[in-house]
Amino acid sequence: MDLASTDHLLTTTRSVRKRLDFSRPVPRDVIEKCLEIALQAPTGSNAQTWHFVVVTDAAKRAALADLYRQGWSVYTQLPRPELPADDPRAHQLPRVVESAQYLTDHLHEAPVMVVPCIEGRVESLPQFAQASVYGSILPAVWSLMLALRSRGLGSAWTTIHLIHEKEAAAILGIPDTWTQAALLPIAYFTGTDFRPARRLPLASVVSWNRWGDQ
Repeated sequence: MDLASTDHLLTTTRSVRKRLDFSRPVPRDVIEKCLEIALQAPTGSNAQTWHFVVVTDAAKRAALADLYRQGWSVYTQLPRPELPADDPRAHQLPRVVESAQYLTDHLHEAPVMVVPCIEGRVESLPQFAQASVYGSILPAVWSLMLALRSRGLGSAWTTIHLIHEKEAAAILGIPDTWTQAALLPIAYFTGTDFRPARRLPLASVVSWNRWGDQ
């Protein structure tokens, strides 16, 4: 295994919004191969109660994008945490908001959307069970994003459509006993590469043996 290549893939795969090439078709066999890789991800209790809804129909993509825009209008009214000026997240926030708005405006143009789902509902479950459910689908979605990236395809992890989850389920025929985890717009990306993002220093987010101990 080429450790440098692996580290590069892991540190430079991120949500792609403004660099998605909406004009370029995405072959079905490429999506299927990436999904086959995603199915190899670890899952809680080896349950593998996954289902991925791949959306290429233009009318359905437009309907989902409309729900996303409705959710975005709600999301943008929510209060945001105040960040210190020297926090790298404060520096990146305007750019992130701009790219998120771009995606909202152009989401319907994405040639492929994938809605990963997992069997069961989490609303009434205890916390450990909720963690188990989401922990069983999210690694597979991340593996999907990595497999896409290695083939020149970008994706963006979005959840805002879940503000209108029932309406999205109706559009896609998802049974009400299944939980949608995300919505990934997928397209080939423009440019040649991505760089690691600015993150908080490791020491500020890691404790050893007890919270706050370095």
